[in-house]
Amino acid sequence: MLLPLAWGSLFFPGLFGLCTWGLRRARPAWTYNDCVMISTRLVSSVQAVLATGSGIIIIRSCSNVVTDRHWLAREYVWFLIPYMVYDSYAMYLCEWYRAGDQSQTALTIFRNFLSKNRLMITHHVVILCVLVPVAQLKQQHTLLYKVNGILTLTTFFFCRILLFPFMYWSYGQQQGLSLLQVPSRIPFYCNVANAFLVAPQIYWFSLLCKKAARLFSAPSAKKDG
Repeated sequence: MLLPLAWGSLFFPGLFGLCTWGLRRARPAWTYNDCVMISTRLVSSVQAVLATGSGIIIIRSCSNVVTDRHWLAREYVWFLIPYMVYDSYAMYLCEWYRAGDQSQTALTIFRNFLSKNRLMITHHVVILCVLVPVAQLKQQHTLLYKVNGILTLTTFFFCRILLFPFMYWSYGQQQGLSLLQVPSRIPFYCNVANAFLVAPQIYWFSLLCKKAARLFSAPSAKKDG
């Protein structure tokens, strides 16, 4: 637990400082603001690659994606905590340098930062305050975990599955067609492409539903036992 937390605390700020220093030396014509913003994106890209690689390793190592557990899924969460804290500061730093030429007060810059990045800040706060306790403290049977599961199912269904019929419906509204008429009026390859895209979404949704069913049936099964 402490080792990945310590590594993350050193790795992400260190990489940010190294990228900024390297860009300042390699591109002396760039402003410090440019170097900071590009360094922030480079570190975010590295984190994305690490997260993707971890996910691939976990998936390839688990035969049952619903019940199997992998040590990397637990340890990477601790490695992710320093990144979330660092990234929040890095976003504020970018806003600070971006507004530096406008002679704004620190309070005004902070308000603008919160206003422009409210969704990203909410994302970071939710990961730190919800994901980490749920993933590490084994709170799978608490009310918070169940509410989070219901919200996950709902948003997944509306944003990843109903998105496709909604696109067909929107096109039909624009062209004066019913929803059932749209598939026959658009190119065949569009239907094939959408089918390839929605198929894994339906599969993943079914896995989420199975896990939710097991979660909500576990307390009743224990009581019956």
